[in-house]
Amino acid sequence: MNNISILLAVLPFLVFLFLLLFKKTSLFKASIVTLFLYTILAIFYWQIFPFYLYVSYGKGFLVAFDILFIIIGAIFFLEVLKDLKVIKNISYYLGSLSKDYRVQIIIIAWFLEAFIEGTAGFGTPAAIAVPLLIGLGLSPIKALVVGLMGNSAPGVFGAAGTPIKVGFAGLNTTAVPAIASLLNCVGFIVPIFMLWLITRGRANKKKEFLNALPFAIWSGVAFVVPSLLFVSLGQEFPTILGSIVGTLLMVFSIKTGFLMPKETLSLVEEKEEKETASMSPFKAFLPYIILVVLLILGKFIIGKIGIIIPFGINHTFNLFNPGFVFIISGLLVVLIFKEKWQIIFRSIKKSFNNAISPFLIVFFMSAMVQLMINTGNNTSSLVSAITIIADSLETNLFPLFVPFIGAFGSFLTGSVTISNIMFGHLFNIAATNLSMDFSVILSLGVVGAATGNMIALADILTAEAVAGVKNAEVSILKGVIVPCAVCLLIVGIIGFIIIK
Repeated sequence: MNNISILLAVLPFLVFLFLLLFKKTSLFKASIVTLFLYTILAIFYWQIFPFYLYVSYGKGFLVAFDILFIIIGAIFFLEVLKDLKVIKNISYYLGSLSKDYRVQIIIIAWFLEAFIEGTAGFGTPAAIAVPLLIGLGLSPIKALVVGLMGNSAPGVFGAAGTPIKVGFAGLNTTAVPAIASLLNCVGFIVPIFMLWLITRGRANKKKEFLNALPFAIWSGVAFVVPSLLFVSLGQEFPTILGSIVGTLLMVFSIKTGFLMPKETLSLVEEKEEKETASMSPFKAFLPYIILVVLLILGKFIIGKIGIIIPFGINHTFNLFNPGFVFIISGLLVVLIFKEKWQIIFRSIKKSFNNAISPFLIVFFMSAMVQLMINTGNNTSSLVSAITIIADSLETNLFPLFVPFIGAFGSFLTGSVTISNIMFGHLFNIAATNLSMDFSVILSLGVVGAATGNMIALADILTAEAVAGVKNAEVSILKGVIVPCAVCLLIVGIIGFIIIK
């Protein structure tokens, strides 16, 4: 393997980084340029067989097509609930469970965000939670930092299992959900960091932190342990059901005083005119009950039925696509709530408009990865680009680095799924070359990518826009970098020990 091959294999990645970090180019444009460069290199340097160009682009399109339905369905469902003020009412009920600001913030930033990540994903959790956190009395910067922290561990399974299902498409992921959920238990420390941040700068910060520390630890455990237990149902359920069970456990704690702060503290003055809910708790949570029931039924009735795509492309389109469940659930909610059908048309229009860009980005990145894999099928006798890069990563410390690589992918792209698409096959080949368990390596990658959501540039910019904050990226990154680095390091060390 010569230096030119190594340089050319990583050159498109270097250009990708340059465009995103220094030229401030959009992810959409950077993805097009990277795919174009790899296509040129595949044709003229690797001299790839023309058939494999077709296979690479075809496979990339089909992977993106899978996620297109999920994105459309998730956005449609979320927009319907916004129009019906369901999200607003759920937020009200969760926020009113306790008057203590520490409890309120953790419930919204940890459990509500986890639930939204499991049912919608794609950057929506922090965007929804940050305004609510500001309403509780947090400064905009603290609200942004806490909101980004909450959009971490739940991202391992994302919107109904998308990060693993789509992100690792084409790889054997049978054991990945179980291992990933086990590694993800490290996420229980995130609410502790939330508590540390929101009490910092307060007159009695040490007392307020220690007073609520048992609740913060309990909150972390109450999400990650149920998530671990529900993974046996399928990768669609750990985040959704974990957040539901965790929230119910918090209700139990608040009602019984179990591990609750000894004194109740608020960041804002009590208002004379309190905001009230516009619907009953049952009606507010009914849409999500419908969604969960349909997801479970769909998983077990048609979960293993797929359509094999012909024409030389090794791809199976699974009939159980969570996107269809989101759409059906949204339609049923409108019907049950007896709302005007204009809501449906508005939501469909918005979901299609918002889904086009992510679909194309996933297509570009998936096709690029497929090209990297298929460049080994050539007339030049060179090994594939992905093999060249994987060979350069051959070190016994590889498991320690994998979570950081996954997090870097999320930092750049703002998506656990796209990070997995970028690096999944690379992790798989490197693990095979090092005779390491590829399931553990892939699990380290997805947990790292989820943790990296804390520092995702796209999510930061989206949350800033919602909060009305400008040019605060440096301050926000300073707030999240330590929790992110600590979680990544712990996960990496655990992975290194498991592999050894």
